Amino acid sequence: MTSNLLSVAGGALPLTVFSEEEELFRASIRQFADERIRPLAMKMDREAKMDLELVRQLFELGLMGVGVPEVYGGSGGSFIMAVHAVEELSRVDASVGVLVDVQNTLVHCALLRWGTEEQLKTFLPRLCKDTVGAYALSEAGAGSDAFALSTRAASRDGGFVLSGRKLWITNAAEAGLFILFANANPDSGYKGITAFLVERDTPGFTVGKKEDKLGIRASSTCELVLEECFVPAGSVLGEVGKGYKVAIETLNEGRIGIGAQMVGVARGALEQALQYSKVRSQFGRPISKFQAVQFQIAEMATELEAARLMVYNAARLRMAGRPYVKEAAMAKYFASRVAERVASQSLEIFGGYGYTKEYPAEKYFRDCKIGKIYEGTSNMQLQTIAKLLLDEGLTLKV
Repeated sequence: MTSNLLSVAGGALPLTVFSEEEELFRASIRQFADERIRPLAMKMDREAKMDLELVRQLFELGLMGVGVPEVYGGSGGSFIMAVHAVEELSRVDASVGVLVDVQNTLVHCALLRWGTEEQLKTFLPRLCKDTVGAYALSEAGAGSDAFALSTRAASRDGGFVLSGRKLWITNAAEAGLFILFANANPDSGYKGITAFLVERDTPGFTVGKKEDKLGIRASSTCELVLEECFVPAGSVLGEVGKGYKVAIETLNEGRIGIGAQMVGVARGALEQALQYSKVRSQFGRPISKFQAVQFQIAEMATELEAARLMVYNAARLRMAGRPYVKEAAMAKYFASRVAERVASQSLEIFGGYGYTKEYPAEKYFRDCKIGKIYEGTSNMQLQTIAKLLLDEGLTLKV
């Protein structure tokens, strides 16, 4: 029975009840994260480098192609399973979580929705087997104003010549394929933006400076440089001039993934705080026995549960083919706020130890901040939510 058809007499099952397949999937990822990722997390954070053997294992487990049909080499799983994967991995290390998130909710979703059959057959088997993907939209002058792109795509016989720079590209150090956005007709404004599939070894394409970041340090964030980079016409993803649609619709799905990442970070921080509160004693008893600490934990858990429900609801709406853009924006906005609060309170429960790198609380605190920034800042989510609420004819569901 597929997850989106789960039901009982009188209505659907709760959002936190999953099919047997989904439960087994979640459990296997949780075990993998605890046994394989946790011992490496602090080392990867210190060195600001993803363990390549770990990346290979992510491919072996099918986590780099969760929603890709089996005919293209994927696992054939559902969108909610990709969300589960990101959450469970981020519970241990948000850097690994975002590596898998970009692959599944941005790169694969864009290809499956906009790719030609030839592109699907060419790239998806590689992306599911051993090739990391990246999504190259942002530029120095095009962050929240994502369509103010300066990267150009000049038409040439048989294709396009790309020139420009991209910044803050997640997975860039490991990626072999990039979905890259450039403007093929600047006179048309955003209607000239076009999406291209660019392979790493393309002449004129270079992965540049790697950023030294506050959090998710093992996740690579790099500059891309394009100098007279020629790509054939068959590299266009979607249609020329329709790249803005590719970007918008893909980012709507990606926001659910970032919401899941932030839920995972909050879960990990809360679990660590719970464990520590039971073993740390003051005034002759564990601090978990003090009402002030109990209230902190209760508030953290309540906010986390609300964020989980919002993320799962947005994912289920997307799977059911129902409108989900507002819910996705709300889920990302709220989950990133919750992750920040939970990680901060977790650090405080650890006291002075929480401020040191000997314990994981400070890493969760650093990792959570990115949730309010990438794939649309919190202000951009609020703008999206407000616009949809204020659209003429909208009926609020109460």
